[in-house]
This record gives sequence, structure tokens and C-alpha cells, in this order.
Amino acid sequence: MRSRGLGGFAAGSFVAVAVLWSFATTDVDFSRIMSAGPRIADFLGRMIPPDPTVMDEIIKGSAETLRIAILGTLGAVVLSVPFGVLASDTMAPPALYQPVRTLLAFIRAIPLILVAMLLVGAVGLGPLPGMIAIAFHATGMLAKFYAEAIDGVSRAPISALESAGAGSLARLRYAIWPQMAPVVVRDTIFRFELNLRESLILGIVGAGGIGFYIQTYVRSFQYEKAASVSLAVIALVIAIEAFNVALRRRFA
Repeated sequence: MRSRGLGGFAAGSFVAVAVLWSFATTDVDFSRIMSAGPRIADFLGRMIPPDPTVMDEIIKGSAETLRIAILGTLGAVVLSVPFGVLASDTMAPPALYQPVRTLLAFIRAIPLILVAMLLVGAVGLGPLPGMIAIAFHATGMLAKFYAEAIDGVSRAPISALESAGAGSLARLRYAIWPQMAPVVVRDTIFRFELNLRESLILGIVGAGGIGFYIQTYVRSFQYEKAASVSLAVIALVIAIEAFNVALRRRFA
């Protein structure tokens, strides 16, 4: 108990020092924040009233964003299943799962926007680089979730199948999957929601989606049209959030 108390005190002290250091070494000027109010109000005032004439662009961009998120998530799931198995210490030896975990950490460390920029330069503008970027970047996290789901199951059913001479695939199908399925569904739904949010900004670098229209209208000072697209983005995110909540309740 004493060691836990000392550990908690040390952790709290470290966090406090980190926060104080951040404030002391960062140019935080609250007066600049207060003086920004009129400029923000002026910017928002230019967006009122929203322009409804861009409905065709909104529908087209929203559909493209959904396609990027859906196909990107599908690609991530397809890649994450084998990588998740190989990154699990339950299913793979240390000589295999440790390098795979390092690879997944490397993928997670690459910013999505950088991946999208590289792919736009390689395959051109449009939704294709967005889909590939989403699939690649999401695999780093989703495969890690799948590996943790495998490692978090009860060992008793696995040991029973091992004693009966069952192979790795049989153990995965009959002992591991029934236990990890709810966790996998939850994490996949969460990742889809995150992919949708990330796909909204890929249009900034020309990777398709409704974000492209926001960038176009803001840069051309068509703030009323940008407001309409922004409201559509908010409505889309809320709708997807409600859909994901319903799915989580269904599979809980």
C-alpha cells in the first residue's frame, strides 16, 4: 500500500511539473484570446445566413465522405485481422509479435494528413488516396485493438483445446473469437466513427470528401456557402454518432 501511495504521489508530481513547465515555456497571452472575440464574431457574421444553393455539392461531398470512411474502414479491417493475430502474444511467438507490434506503432506514428498528401502526389486527386490513407492509418490502431482483444480472453478454453491437440486456427475460431467478438465489434464501430471524422478534413489536401468544398469556399471568401457545408458536416457527424450508439446497444 505504501509503495502504491509513493507511486501515485510521484506520478501526480510528474504531471504537475509537466503542466507548470508547459505554461512557463509557452507564450500564453490571455489578452490576445480576449481581443480575438470581435474578429471571430465578424467571421461568423459573414457566414449568416447560410447559402442553400450548394445543396447539390453537399449531397455529393457527403456521399463521397461516407464512401471514403466505409471503404477505408473495410480495408483497415481486412488488414487488421492478420496483423492483429500476428501481434498477439497468445497466437504468435515473441520473435514474431514483437516486430509486428513495432510496425503497427510506426504506422500509428505517421500523421494521417501526411499519408494523404503523399498518396495525392502518387495517385492524384480524388477519393482514392483518401480511402487508402484511411485504411493504412486505421490499421495501426485497429490491429492493436484486435491483438489486445485476443490477449484479453480467458485462457481456460484455449488450454482445453490445446490439450486436445487443436491448432491455432481452431483455437481462434472456437475459444478466442466467441469471447472477443463484442470487443471487436465495439472497436471497429469506434474506428469507423473516427475514420468518418478524419475523412472530413482530407479534402484540405485534395483527397476527396466534403472537406474539399469547405476549403474551396473559405479560400474564395464564399462564407455563406462554407456555412451551409459546415452545418451539413455537423448534421452528418450527429447522425453517424446516433447510428453508432444504436449499433453498440445492439451488440452490447
